Amino acid sequence: MISTCRPHVRWMSILMLALSASAAAFADTVALKANLQPSSEVPPRVSKGHGVLYASFDTDTKVLTWTATYADLFGPPTMAHFHGPAPVGQNAKVQIPVDKKALASPMKGQVTLTDQQVTDLMAGQWYFNIHTPENPTGEIRGQVMPSN
Repeated sequence: MISTCRPHVRWMSILMLALSASAAAFADTVALKANLQPSSEVPPRVSKGHGVLYASFDTDTKVLTWTATYADLFGPPTMAHFHGPAPVGQNAKVQIPVDKKALASPMKGQVTLTDQQVTDLMAGQWYFNIHTPENPTGEIRGQVMPSN
């Protein structure tokens, strides 16, 4: 009887180990999102521009990876940044600039954050905005928040 149970126990142990490893991998990534709108700029802008930022943050490596898409801006983007720390309705300094060669939609990038940047980002104190010649301080903006 013991010899017939061992394969079953071994199989269940392997399955439980695989499931716990899989769950740990998901727990180490935080999904983030920002809806980019002209009304979120400070002060608000009048524009038909809109966009969305999707990002993920790896808590083990402290790597932030993002993709931002946009449309209907007054002109081509001149800059894009993550700013913080600031709540909705307040401005803050640039934390992470987007490479000027990567401003076409979709914007993609990746950076390793400092401990203080991680704290502010995870507290919802960062925003992302896109600048244009017509709106040099920013045309569309959105607060970066966890989406899961």
